[in-house]
Amino acid sequence: MSKINSMTNAKNAINNSTGKTKLTVAKFGGTSVANFQAMVCCANIIKNDPATRVVIVSASAGVTNHLVRISQANIGQEEQHSIIEKIRAIQFNITENFDNELELNEQVNILLSELAEYGISQSEQHSAKTTDAILSYGERISSLLFTEVLRSLEIPSSCFDVRQVMKTNSLYGKAVVDIEQLKAKTIELLAPELSTDVIVTQGFIGQDSLEHTTTLGRGGSDYSAALLAEALNADNLAIWTDVVGIFTTDPRITDQARAIKEISFGEAAEMATFGAKILHPATLIPAMRQNIPVFVGSSKEPEKGGTRIQENVESKPTYRSIALRREQTLITIKSPAMLHANGFLAKVFDILAKHELSVDLITTSEISVALTFDNPPNSTQSLLTAAVVEELEQLCEVSVEHGLSLVAVIGNGLYATKGIGDTIFDKINDFNIRMICHGASANNLCFLVSEADANAVVEQLHTSLFP
Repeated sequence: MSKINSMTNAKNAINNSTGKTKLTVAKFGGTSVANFQAMVCCANIIKNDPATRVVIVSASAGVTNHLVRISQANIGQEEQHSIIEKIRAIQFNITENFDNELELNEQVNILLSELAEYGISQSEQHSAKTTDAILSYGERISSLLFTEVLRSLEIPSSCFDVRQVMKTNSLYGKAVVDIEQLKAKTIELLAPELSTDVIVTQGFIGQDSLEHTTTLGRGGSDYSAALLAEALNADNLAIWTDVVGIFTTDPRITDQARAIKEISFGEAAEMATFGAKILHPATLIPAMRQNIPVFVGSSKEPEKGGTRIQENVESKPTYRSIALRREQTLITIKSPAMLHANGFLAKVFDILAKHELSVDLITTSEISVALTFDNPPNSTQSLLTAAVVEELEQLCEVSVEHGLSLVAVIGNGLYATKGIGDTIFDKINDFNIRMICHGASANNLCFLVSEADANAVVEQLHTSLFP
């Protein structure tokens, strides 16, 4: 049977069993599965939408942070035991709500015993492979428990190990998914189950060719959901979190921020790229390839609606939102050798590629170039290491600045809008602008400011652009 026929038959089976013609893949974040009450809210969302047949869950809130600590090489066995007990308490607070509490506790205990063994191994020899195995236990336990919550509400469901289909390379910590293998195995192993059960599975994790557990890195759970939606040719992808959609800016910066009803893929991608934490930019790539609309809403307040992200939207305002990304590093490279020289920048980028560094913003003059790099949240050290700087200094003069934030004004047709400089920069002329990037994209204008000024800059701009 061809892949296309197999998928068509799978979707027909889903339609026959649900009476619906749509298939929705839903993802619930850590706060949405933090405790029993939160899980019940999510289960009711699924119960009220029979089209939702695949559910991806993150680890219960707080668990991943504990697992990160266990994975670190400098942890002693006593502290490790204490942390595992904290994880056990989080999960047992959920299991105590079930009639089969003892059975569930035993299943959780088996997984935590495996985790303890990995932790001992990790303390003996720091390994990225072992770290990925350790980090996987949060999702593996939460998916087990959420399946039981669905069953308690008489929703037929089963827990599926996503590692059966989410095949990756062996780049532990930021594994790359084999899209073709994922599609083939999803059609073979997962799709046929959807006609009878809601499938609960894990975000963030995968498996390499040696059957070792891998993780997809930052934003991995949302990305997992989008990849599965693409592989299943789903009609919708729903990302359920703790906020009622995407806002015009971070509501923690200004109480004037407001939810956006709909937004285009291009705008959402720019927002995600430049700091809006509600979505990771990788999430939108599979959705855009397959043109799958993405919904973002609050699992705690589903009645308030949310934001719909799709290819075409009714309104395309000049200014849609303001994103902020902190902890930026600016490196300025200066050399007279750049003047009328061929290949100088190629040498610079060869060094950056060698160290697997990705540049965010870039501006150039005749003899200098300025580049920005992002320091991901929870990273223990700057990605721009001393080794990189030393290698660059063999080519040119190098200066490095920290303590900067990137502000991105997101909208439509920005490089064709007259007076945009006056509209934006006149409102914040009391602040120093360290670097400006404009013209490469119709959807953004970006600039760097001091970290100390970042909130005030965003607040003043928002008041001006979104009165």
